[in-house]
Order: sequence, then structure tokens, then C-alpha cells
Amino acid sequence: MDPIREAHLSEPGLLVVDVAGCDDATVFAFQAAIAQIWGTSTAERTTRDAGQPGVRLRMYTDLRQALEETSSPKPAPSAT
Repeated sequence: MDPIREAHLSEPGLLVVDVAGCDDATVFAFQAAIAQIWGTSTAERTTRDAGQPGVRLRMYTDLRQALEETSSPKPAPSAT
């Protein structure tokens, strides 16, 4: 694959993330994991370089928008 292009954003905390992976499932799983933590504009499709293996995905993430953790349900008190 060709090198990933460098990009600059105007504000601190904003990221452009270029992901390269073996297949769509891999890069979309990575995107989903990041989107659970920070505000992320998700991509709906990947790109391919002609004649090269693998796929690429570009996503934009805002580290200033940390998503709240979902709390797991508390166990019910045991009856004794």
C-alpha cells in the first residue's frame, strides 16, 4: 500500500485517522471501537488501491467529545 497522507486540522483534539486493513470487516470493527469512545464521523465505505491488497478507511474523531461510559446493571441483592 502507498503511504498514508498527512493531514492537518485547525483545532487541538481533532484527529484524522486513516486505517489500513486486510478487509472491510477489520477496518469497520476498528472504526466501531473508536466510535464507542469518542465523537466520530463514521465512514460507510472503504477504498482500495488498484493492484494492492487490503482496504483503507478515513475517519474523523474529536477527542474533546469523550462519550460517557454506559454502566452495567447492578446485580440484584440476593435473598437469604
